Amino acid sequence: MKTAILVRPGRRLPLAALLVVLFPLAGHAADRSGKEVVDTVCITCHGPGKDGAPRIDDRAEWAKRAAKGLDKLNENAITGVRKMPAHGGQAALTDLEMTRGVAYLVSGGAAADPQKPYTPARIRSGEQVVKERCQECHADGRNGAPKIGDIDAWKPRLRNGVAPLVNSAIGGHKGMPARGGMASLSDAEIRAAVNYMVGQTAGAAVKNH
Repeated sequence: MKTAILVRPGRRLPLAALLVVLFPLAGHAADRSGKEVVDTVCITCHGPGKDGAPRIDDRAEWAKRAAKGLDKLNENAITGVRKMPAHGGQAALTDLEMTRGVAYLVSGGAAADPQKPYTPARIRSGEQVVKERCQECHADGRNGAPKIGDIDAWKPRLRNGVAPLVNSAIGGHKGMPARGGMASLSDAEIRAAVNYMVGQTAGAAVKNH
């Protein structure tokens, strides 16, 4: 179904509206439960208590950590702390999955899975993330990456909306590693980076139209 766009003569369509038309939103794939995350990832270290990690069944140790606030536990799980790697060493895990894993561990499996992911209070802007990492490939289209500003390269990839592209950036796709190879990036930062590149590309398309 085609979408009709009515714009008053002499007025330009706002960039945000243009993005919705060009790249409609799409849903996310189902995230794993806290139990699934713990049983498949966290158990590697938290099962035997490797490198000082609190054991899954050590309720007293988890209670001490929870007393300092779940936000800190979630932040550490997502960005990494001491010998624990960011996203538990599995960069493709979403922040919601990490949040659920933490809730499961802290509660001994009693808490319901959170429906919203923890988001760090301080996040890098999309422009910052692109300059720090993404432009390494997207500036010149290295290894087949869609070049920033090349609308023809981006449109096929965004046929089903921006969300699937964000999911691909988080989980990795073909030659692109999960989170662009920076496991400490939060989902919010990945999303901001994708939106920034898409915005720059759409802006260039409007300018050259």
